[in-house]
Amino acid sequence: MNCLISKFKNNLLISFLLLFALLLPLPGFSEPPHQGSPNSTPCRVSGQVVYVPVYSHIFIDDREFPFLLAVTILVRNTDPQHSIQVWSADYHNSDGKFLRSFLPQPVRLPPLATAHFIVAESDEAGGAGASVIVTWKSPVPVNPPIIESVMIGTRSQQGISFTSRGQVLEIPTSLATGSQPLPTNEVKPRQP
Repeated sequence: MNCLISKFKNNLLISFLLLFALLLPLPGFSEPPHQGSPNSTPCRVSGQVVYVPVYSHIFIDDREFPFLLAVTILVRNTDPQHSIQVWSADYHNSDGKFLRSFLPQPVRLPPLATAHFIVAESDEAGGAGASVIVTWKSPVPVNPPIIESVMIGTRSQQGISFTSRGQVLEIPTSLATGSQPLPTNEVKPRQP
């Protein structure tokens, strides 16, 4: 009986030590601090070209029936002190073909402001693999904006909604220099 208790204690001790060892972060393998955490320094840039996935529809059931979605593309200036300029927001379909530009001219986005662009639910041109390419810049290095899309659709008693974040494609040197003049037209908040 003592032998059985001794084996149980040894197994328990080994299990505890293994669990403890698994919970310890290994040097070089710990998760990097998230942007905005007290231990991180935000990366500041002067411009980017960002690929934003958007879905004007997704497919449902075995027959690949399209479920139409309304899309909102949001460009959120996360810098509390500096404006950014959104130079273009170009909509492309699943084949990469240019469909339209959401901006006829660049717009200035004040600190902490948000610009949005809409793809109507009835607009099927983009398809399931559509995208928006957003180009922005600033005369000074700033916190990069959050650029995302929000898709939502309802039919009968079924509803679906999801988001997708943009992916930086490049930081062009022509954007990083800030040599272009600041646009004068500013995105203004909507009045209720």
